[in-house]
Amino acid sequence: MVGWRQRFQQVGASVVARPARPSTLKGVVSSASETSDAVVSYRLARDRQIKAFHEGTKTEAEVCDAQPELRRVAHHHGVALTDECPICELPELVLVTFAFGAGLPNGGRVISKLRDVRRLRARGKPSDCYRIEVCQSCWWNHLRESFSVDGGQPATSTG
Repeated sequence: MVGWRQRFQQVGASVVARPARPSTLKGVVSSASETSDAVVSYRLARDRQIKAFHEGTKTEAEVCDAQPELRRVAHHHGVALTDECPICELPELVLVTFAFGAGLPNGGRVISKLRDVRRLRARGKPSDCYRIEVCQSCWWNHLRESFSVDGGQPATSTG
C-alpha cells in the first residue's frame, strides 16, 4: 500500500511541514495547518496553469472548467478569499474543502468549519482533505492544498 507521502510525490506535489496556527477566520477552516502537520501544496502546478493561460497555450475553456457540483458547493459553502481570480481578475475566489475517507460519502463531505474537522477526527478513521480554490465568475478552479486528518481522538487539555 502506498502512503500519502508517496502518492503526492508521484504527482510532483511538495510536502510542507507547518506548525499549527490560529484560524484567521473564527470557526472556519482557513488553514490546513490547524488540522495537520503536513500540507501538500499545489502552488507550482497552479502557477504553471496560469502561465499557460496567459501565454495562450491554454484557453479559458480549458482552465475555467469547474464541474456543476463544485460550482454548487462553491456557491453555498465557499469561504471567500481576498485574492483576485488569476484568470478573470475579479474578487470572486472562494475556498472549498472536501474530506474523503472510510465511512464518508463517495463524493466526499464538504468541510467548512473547524468543528467539522474535529468531528472527522473523533470518528476514529483517517480522512484525506482537499482544498480547492474556485472563481464564482469564470469558474476557474484548482487544487490548492491537501492534508490528512488522523483518526485519533482530539487531545484533551489537562487543566
